[in-house]
Amino acid sequence: MALRWTDAIDIAIELYEAHPEIDPQYIRFTDLHRWICELPDFTDDPEKSSEGILEAIQMAWIDEAR
Repeated sequence: MALRWTDAIDIAIELYEAHPEIDPQYIRFTDLHRWICELPDFTDDPEKSSEGILEAIQMAWIDEAR
């Protein structure tokens, strides 16, 4: 499944599985951006992210971690 920036919940699930030791409440957006781009299924343009998109993914990851 190809992941794009708009797939916040699916990205959050992938991040939760890839980084179970990370508490997503305390991550930097620079690290979050890098980890998203490193996901094997991520196919979107890295330059198309924004603070709002990263925040939505972070919030979905926090929900997933609960």
